[in-house]
Amino acid sequence: MERALRLAERGRGRTSPNPMVGAVLVQEGADGVLKVVGEGFHHRAGEPHAEILALRQADQRARGAILYVNLEPCCHAGRTPPCTQALIAAGVAEVHMAMLDPNPRVAGRGRAELEAAGIRTVLGEREARARALNEVFVHWITAGRPFVIAKFAASLDGKIATRTGDARWITGPEARRHTHRLRDQVDGILVGVNTVIADDPALTTRLEQTNVRHPLRIVLDSAGRTPLTARLLDPALPGRTLVATTGAIPAEIRQALMDRGAQVWVLPARKGRVDLESLLGELGQREITSLLVEGGGTVLGSFFDRGLVNKVLAFVAPLIVGGRDAPTPVQGAGATCLADAWRLDRVQIRQVGEDVLIEGYLGREIA
Repeated sequence: MERALRLAERGRGRTSPNPMVGAVLVQEGADGVLKVVGEGFHHRAGEPHAEILALRQADQRARGAILYVNLEPCCHAGRTPPCTQALIAAGVAEVHMAMLDPNPRVAGRGRAELEAAGIRTVLGEREARARALNEVFVHWITAGRPFVIAKFAASLDGKIATRTGDARWITGPEARRHTHRLRDQVDGILVGVNTVIADDPALTTRLEQTNVRHPLRIVLDSAGRTPLTARLLDPALPGRTLVATTGAIPAEIRQALMDRGAQVWVLPARKGRVDLESLLGELGQREITSLLVEGGGTVLGSFFDRGLVNKVLAFVAPLIVGGRDAPTPVQGAGATCLADAWRLDRVQIRQVGEDVLIEGYLGREIA
């Protein structure tokens, strides 16, 4: 199962909207020792599942073999045929699955189908690891909206820029590379229009590797203030840009943004701003399973105020900015007392270059 989990990890950032899955087939040799006869991992949606790749590699040696897989095999035809029928046809004798598939179309039915065909099943080995690995998929398939990651960088005194607005750079190059690796793994990245106006970001993934993934760029812009000269509207830029707005946007601005190649979604308003629940619902329906929210402070504050953040990635840089008017990473209404503050659990702390990364969760989706 450890090997299956490591194989599954190799599909990170490429399988959406499908989960990451690894599979290992073992067969008992003449000496009584279990030997791997086939293995594989799911590369991307629409391509063969991990179990199918393992079966192909094993060929005839799959008969009587034991399969280890980190997620219950599918029993329905989606982009590919059901894995349960392939396992039954191959004569696999036993299937160990770390967890059941939370997809309502599976949710135990795959296991039941295998057992009905006489295949012994074992459930629960490394289940916590398996749930953590596919935390994004588990949330999206059950909640119907993206897994939201709030990411920000701040100084030791909690500032994201100086009082004059200078924000380059709070963190060092290692932390910035880490952010681009994260962009390479998520489906969408979101900022507010104030960030677009102030920083003119490209919101692309910049890594020294081939096969880089550029997430959907999303701008929260309730009134159509995105400059038509903004870098993220450059038609030559890789990836796509979406402007999420409300009925307050002038028709001519909406058309101009579309003429620049952007998608424009007119969504319900909440207190004059884009209703975040409506936005997340629309993104979820369009198979955007993960969303990286990078700011600024007003946007992050709105996501926290609405209880929409699942995970936090906070970089803390070893510098003091000072200044009563210097901006902080999370604004919004905030907590009225410390007892109501958002406390992270499952916290991990590690050093990234000269900076410290604090990672933790809000909510219990994978518990």
